[in-house]
Amino acid sequence: MFQRILALIRKELQAQLRDKDSRRLLIVPVILQLVLFPFAATLEVKNATLAIYNQDSGKNSIELMERFSKAKAFPNLKILHSVNEVSDTINNQRALLVVSFPSDFSRKIVAHKTASLQIIIDGRRSNAAQIAAGYIQNIVQNYENELPSTNTIKSVAVIRNWFNPNLEYQWFILPCLIALITTIGCLIVTAMSVAREREQGTFEQLLVSPLNTASIMFGKTIPALMIATVQATIILLAAIWIYRIPFQGSIVLLYFSLLCYGVSLSGIGLLISSICGTQQQAFLGVFGFLMPAIMLSGYVAPIENIPEPLRSITWFNPIRHFIVITKGIYLKGFDFALVWHDLWPLLIIASITLSLAYFIFKRQTG
Repeated sequence: MFQRILALIRKELQAQLRDKDSRRLLIVPVILQLVLFPFAATLEVKNATLAIYNQDSGKNSIELMERFSKAKAFPNLKILHSVNEVSDTINNQRALLVVSFPSDFSRKIVAHKTASLQIIIDGRRSNAAQIAAGYIQNIVQNYENELPSTNTIKSVAVIRNWFNPNLEYQWFILPCLIALITTIGCLIVTAMSVAREREQGTFEQLLVSPLNTASIMFGKTIPALMIATVQATIILLAAIWIYRIPFQGSIVLLYFSLLCYGVSLSGIGLLISSICGTQQQAFLGVFGFLMPAIMLSGYVAPIENIPEPLRSITWFNPIRHFIVITKGIYLKGFDFALVWHDLWPLLIIASITLSLAYFIFKRQTG
């Protein structure tokens, strides 16, 4: 029996790697996402245009303007000379946000009074503008802390970022990529396998072979797990040796978690494959599942921000659990006790999807 399953695994790997388009589908996206995502898919604001409307002629506003210009987020500084230019700049998207200094800004600072400035944000780009406004507030706060004080006591908050000291966005992206790229590879391999057999007319031959339904499913799952492991290893090595992100946890625990994750994905892929008659249908089924799953995984937006009905549905999303596991093991050094909290839902998802796929296959073979 083992030799027959091994032959089926070898046949699946040959079917995936023999075709030039299949090889490209499994390899090229990994390389592209590994190169592009750490630099392009970032919430950091860089190379933005900052407009300044300064009605104050004092030194304090000028010093702040110099600090704004030195920030890497605002290499382009636009000076405005009237209120009409402010509205025109925002309306025509010539700047991400506008900082307006009132005429008495420096005078109030010299008099030890509260001086305020206005930050006008383009709400059409609210996410980036809010982040950029945070940069502005941070620069103003640092400048305020450096001002000489006579009778004013100032409390200074010292911020320390654990697990990502410099708030490097690549440290967030690359552990997540281990989950996202293996998801695509594992789902496509399993979902397309049975549909490909049907299109090529070999599905009936597979049914009359000495292999039973469980053995066929096992033989379809193992190649997907092997391909997902290779993809995850490529990303892991690149994260450690190219991007220099320190790995804090256990390699064995990460790969064991990857195995459980791959089994849960294979169950979903086989379930899609069992109800689809063609490869095109299977491909559409994969992406019909993939896009909502990524959106509800916590990668795009925090789970806490998702409305309660949808938040409950995310429990059945394997990507949600594995992203927590990869970031936890990679950046925080999670042990098995901490990983188990998100590992057992993967096993539940795997048992449900594999059982459904088994019964559908059994009905078709019966």
